[in-house]
Amino acid sequence: MTVETILENDYATLWYHPESKIVHHKFHKFIYGEKFRAVLNRGLEILEEHGAQKWLSDDRLNSALPKEDGIWVGTEWNARVIAAGSKFWAVVLPDKILGQTNMNRFMKDSIDKGFVVKVFEDPDEALEWLKAVE
Repeated sequence: MTVETILENDYATLWYHPESKIVHHKFHKFIYGEKFRAVLNRGLEILEEHGAQKWLSDDRLNSALPKEDGIWVGTEWNARVIAAGSKFWAVVLPDKILGQTNMNRFMKDSIDKGFVVKVFEDPDEALEWLKAVE
C-alpha cells in the first residue's frame, strides 16, 4: 500500500495512506505549541483535501500538553476536524501517565461529539482497525 510522507522533522512524522484515506501521525518526543499545532493543522488540511475520515495518533513518546494547547485542541481544532467529516480515531496512548490523562480527556470529548475512538498498544494494529472500519 502507498504511504505518503507529508511532514517529517525531529518532533513528528505525518503520513497519509491514500487507499484507506487515513491521516497518521507519530510524535518522536514531547511536542507542544507551534510545532504541535503545525502537525495537527497539516493533518487537518489532508483530511479536508482528500475527504478522509480516519486518523491514527501514535503519541507514545508525547506527554501532557500545556493548558493552551489542550484548549486549542478541544475547541478550535476539534471543531474543524468535525466539520471536515472525520469519524474514526485510533489512539496509541503516551507512555507517561500525565500524557495518558490528557489523551483520555480528549478521547472522551471526541466520543461525546460522535467519534468512534479505539485505543491500541500497537500502531500496526491501530492501522489495521482503521482500514477495516467504515
